Amino acid sequence: MKFISTRVGSATGKKPVTFRQAVFTGLPADGGLYVPAEQPDLSARIAGFSEQTSFQELAADVVEELIGDELSPEEVQRVCRRAFTFEPALRPLEEKLTLLELFHGPTCAFKDFGAAFLASVMEEFLRQESRRAVILVATSGDTGSAVARAFHGKANIEVVILYPSGRVSALQEQQLTTVGGNVTVLEIQGSFDDCQRLVKQAFVDSGLRRSLSLSSANSINFGRLLPQALYYIYSSLRLAPGTGNGRMICVPSGNFGNLTAGVYAWLWGMRVDGFIAATNINDVVPEYLITGEFRPRRSLKTISNAMDVGYPSNFERLVVVFQGSAKKMRKWIKGVVITDQETRDTMRRVYRDSGILIDPHTAVGVLASRRHLEDSRYSGHILCLATAHPGKFVDIVEQATGAAPELPPALTEALSKKKITIPLNPTLDLLRKFLLDRYA
Repeated sequence: MKFISTRVGSATGKKPVTFRQAVFTGLPADGGLYVPAEQPDLSARIAGFSEQTSFQELAADVVEELIGDELSPEEVQRVCRRAFTFEPALRPLEEKLTLLELFHGPTCAFKDFGAAFLASVMEEFLRQESRRAVILVATSGDTGSAVARAFHGKANIEVVILYPSGRVSALQEQQLTTVGGNVTVLEIQGSFDDCQRLVKQAFVDSGLRRSLSLSSANSINFGRLLPQALYYIYSSLRLAPGTGNGRMICVPSGNFGNLTAGVYAWLWGMRVDGFIAATNINDVVPEYLITGEFRPRRSLKTISNAMDVGYPSNFERLVVVFQGSAKKMRKWIKGVVITDQETRDTMRRVYRDSGILIDPHTAVGVLASRRHLEDSRYSGHILCLATAHPGKFVDIVEQATGAAPELPPALTEALSKKKITIPLNPTLDLLRKFLLDRYA
């Protein structure tokens, strides 16, 4: 695969780069995002998998097909073996609704897949080179802890995580601020949009690019999206025959990286009838699907905090996929907006009817799925991504359902550690000074 910038009109946008270059630069110099120069056709490869194919086997096969010109088969196997010590799980919820549980990794959230692969593939690439990389990450919740865990202790890699003070759950904060070692955490006095803006500004700052080998582990880095596309392909094999005449996928969405990964899986040959973009009241993309106008704004705080994004950066990739046409995007992506009260009611109803506890982000997806089934009379089956373990949101889940989710050992361990952060106001000058002082 080769990659170009979403801003194809720029000089940078016209020059293809390798996967390795896209991974380590994170962003093109023109401020766009890397996208495939051409979409590979994996339909024959996907057709060759079976229900017995393990996730690790599928991952290695697909990754070799995509970037086998940059890593040997042995290196690809090593990358996937180190990264994927866990796999997705399908859990039936209702007659036409199945959960794809993506929280069985080390930090109990879907972002473990992307972070683990990115850390593993970067380590493999750096093993061949004699230089150090600085990973710069903005997080609205789960990305930070997944990246911190995945990159902790990796040779030749330093990690700097920016998160909005007071706007992540207590457990999320404990997970991302207690790792230490080569992981440094900046507590930004602002919103996630401020964190994301600072990261993007840092990547296009010529002084920083000259002095540091900067890269990102956010979904702005295509190395995060590629492995997330894998679990969409895997789920297409595992969803039992007879569950419906077709299949749609509902994705709880904030920065839209997860949904974009699903769209790429579709472009590469996965069969699907379409996608549901389920958001909380930060509804910039659902609004665009209705009006054709993209109007980013400051995010609003909700109980599904990882989706509190007012300027979803991956929307730029979706615009490229659908050739700037809201009509074309609307054909494949349906937007559904869910309020906090509806989210609580859904958590309560799911627990009452099935005994299953779900986190608030998954609840947004479940209600959006039900709403689509009812409003559109869709005759197929909906696969809803369950993005985080309910134990990551104990207070919210318990208030909604009256039942406290049991904490997995990984979460219990994080609660016993001491938080270590560096407070920082959201200005590029302060971030630049910190990075240069620490790593140049």
